[in-house]
Amino acid sequence: MDESSPETSQLARLLDVLRLLREQCPWDRQQTLADLAKHLIEEAYEAADAIARGEPHAIADELGDLLSQTLLAAVVAEQEGGFQVEALISRAADKLVRRHPHVYGRSKAENVADVVAQWDQIKSEERLAEGFRSALDGIARNLPGLMRAQKLGTRARQAGMDWADIHAVLAKVREEMDEVEGALASDDREGAADELGDMMLALANAPRFIGHDAEQRLGRACDKFIRRFKALEHIAATRGLELKQLTSSELDLLWQEAKRQDHESA
Repeated sequence: MDESSPETSQLARLLDVLRLLREQCPWDRQQTLADLAKHLIEEAYEAADAIARGEPHAIADELGDLLSQTLLAAVVAEQEGGFQVEALISRAADKLVRRHPHVYGRSKAENVADVVAQWDQIKSEERLAEGFRSALDGIARNLPGLMRAQKLGTRARQAGMDWADIHAVLAKVREEMDEVEGALASDDREGAADELGDMMLALANAPRFIGHDAEQRLGRACDKFIRRFKALEHIAATRGLELKQLTSSELDLLWQEAKRQDHESA
């Protein structure tokens, strides 16, 4: 990016604003990196939600908020003596150049699969250089559980260990479910909770075997549940029914009706 370009000028202006706020705004002055980490996560999810909705104005607004929070965190880290913001930006650019030798170097990548394979190899070499020894080192513990489980499975696959196919994953899920039932039969709630965790870990890896992302698919399932539950509420309200007063069988009939309506409107 040209140093005299509008983008460079506006990025410098944003950094100036953030540094001034850090000096003169009581709220900004008291923020720690731990505080800002929470805000970063919140802003990232809001940006992802805007992207999912496909609303250009909201996307621009939320990406701007995310950029501001990222740079504010960098400013705070700079003030704590960790690094300079300019050095952070430079390192980010250097890393992208290093991980794209098919663009900036002599390597060849004819398709997406080639790019991904090359990227994974470079990242593996970087992890070794940083002192990581296990293939699972470096996966953030504070990732959402579903995302972390899928990432662990993907990294294990890259190292040479994985289920053969989705049927093997589902067989593992059924095995863990049997163990949950066994623990419940023994009135071992702690054991049942552990087995449920094992079952969810296996199930989180099932979607990638058919080319899908676990987090996204669960998100879509949540959206579908909300849509159908609202339809059920509407049906009950039009008939003067109180959900809390209905039997399980009556609720199931309403749910099946809501599902039919959902299918018909799709």
